Amino acid sequence: MAHLNITLNQEGILQLLSKDHDQAFRELLRSSLNSILMAESTAQLKAEPYERSEERTDSRNGTRERELKTRIGRITLTVPRHRNIPFKTLVFENYSRSEAALIASMAEMVVSGVATRKVSKTLCGTSFSKSSVSEVCKDLDQRVEEFRNRPLSGNYPFLTVDATYFKVRVNHRIISRAFMIAYETSQDGHREILGFGVFDNESKPAWNAFLQSLKDRGLKDLLMITSDAHEGIQDAISKVFPDVPWQRCQFHFSKNISEKAPKKYQAGIRQNFRRCGTATR
Repeated sequence: MAHLNITLNQEGILQLLSKDHDQAFRELLRSSLNSILMAESTAQLKAEPYERSEERTDSRNGTRERELKTRIGRITLTVPRHRNIPFKTLVFENYSRSEAALIASMAEMVVSGVATRKVSKTLCGTSFSKSSVSEVCKDLDQRVEEFRNRPLSGNYPFLTVDATYFKVRVNHRIISRAFMIAYETSQDGHREILGFGVFDNESKPAWNAFLQSLKDRGLKDLLMITSDAHEGIQDAISKVFPDVPWQRCQFHFSKNISEKAPKKYQAGIRQNFRRCGTATR
């Protein structure tokens, strides 16, 4: 293991501690990390600076500066450079993992509906510009699109489709959009989301386009499709998967029936449907 030699200006550190604790700790951290970088460089080269050694693997080629964002502020590190073999350090590998976790937290907040302005002020006491959050959203959008458009090459015998509505902002107006989703249930009971999409409504053309997109991605060999009795879904199934049997969703069926009954009976009707469903499983 390489020997660490941390050089500190004692008088300067004491003065900083008496005035600005954060700055003092940043200076301590900067000096410590710079020493680690130099020790890692020595270990990789198998030679101290200006040392002549038969075991030396490469030579130094100056340094470069790299900024690091920490909980106590930004610090600038002096990173060694090697002439032939790239310098490697655990300092930035660990930082990259922390940074990835931070980005994942930002993305999760965006998905949960937290406003961009609030996201930029909430994480780890560090402020992020709205443009930085927007860049995270762009990366998130790309990953979502890759998942949504992935090829469907597996065995998906039982398909369930449904839709719900969300309020979205379009051209500075808040409107309702239909969010369509399809998931499969394997023979051993596991579920997997196969596709989803946002449409203006649940029209026949919209459902036809959604189911056709699943078929175009490779969905085949279906044994059954389950959904509510929406005429748009039934029309799309008859055109896109005409040979696949359709089954009405029991939950939606019980809901449709209970909505026609007086309110005092609705809870009892839904409960009886749930009991029947449990008994027949």
